[in-house]
Amino acid sequence: MTNLPPRDPRSSNLGFDELIGVVVAFGVIGTILAVLLGQKDNRFGFEALDPSSTTTPASPGALIIPSPTPEATLPTPIARETPSPSPTTVGPRRVGQRAVGPLIVGAAPAAKTEEAEAEATPVKGFSDVPQDYWARPYIEALTQREVIAGYTDGTFRPDEPVTRAAFAAQLDKAFAEKPVAGTPRYTADYKDVANQFWASSAIRQASANGFMRGYPGNVFRPQQEISKLQALLALNSGLNLPAPAAPNQVLQVYQDAAQIPKYATNAVAAATQAGIVVNHPNRQQLNPNILITRAEAAALIHQAMAKAGKVEEISTEYLVKPQ
Repeated sequence: MTNLPPRDPRSSNLGFDELIGVVVAFGVIGTILAVLLGQKDNRFGFEALDPSSTTTPASPGALIIPSPTPEATLPTPIARETPSPSPTTVGPRRVGQRAVGPLIVGAAPAAKTEEAEAEATPVKGFSDVPQDYWARPYIEALTQREVIAGYTDGTFRPDEPVTRAAFAAQLDKAFAEKPVAGTPRYTADYKDVANQFWASSAIRQASANGFMRGYPGNVFRPQQEISKLQALLALNSGLNLPAPAAPNQVLQVYQDAAQIPKYATNAVAAATQAGIVVNHPNRQQLNPNILITRAEAAALIHQAMAKAGKVEEISTEYLVKPQ
């Protein structure tokens, strides 16, 4: 009989316990794997192990979009109450030689519209031109010849200023025929007068007939309002009036002759001698540098037409007669 050393009981019991633990561990792991591998949707479904999870499993192929967290939710902005713009009052449009609303004399429109093709019937009587109005004879005469026209509201607005474009349009109507013999002619394509501008044709014709010229830089300034002196210079140039032998003597009829620039002396004297100048309310007060009104423009153009033999002269107390 072989004498072996006695076994340590603690060593034997520890080995058996460890073996049991390994077997139990493998059994638990096998059970978990079996459960996981048995799922039909090929997901590991770890959320199922979390009892706090409330996520509902999605069907196969479904796109899971996480709900935004409260921190990611932005407050809804309060819309500002934008006040509605107040309606803009648009004045009547002036188009070409006629207009829907105001007609040729006054501020010019920026462009033609389809309504420009339809000519309005000139108003024969104007509510703001009474029977005893000083320029009524001139206004009526030119209205009848369709050189000028009023507004569709039945007014003429005689005290409104006149732009260069509007004056050119009046001259184009008044002197539509060939220019006076000997009148210098100018051909210009002004940079500030587009082809679609309502008075472009009249402006070119007024330049071609010698009535009006542009400014340095090949511009016409169609919206610029003209003075009485500028109107007289245009009429003198277009009619090719001869300068009087003693212009200063002719100009003595004006109390404010000193306000006439030296370069315009001959032209104003020629217009005066030709019976073109009409001054209201004082016949001896020329006021060369004030802006001309629609009524004054009508008087001057009518007298210029009379000088050219197109109409009969109208003699009023405001017509200047040289001494």
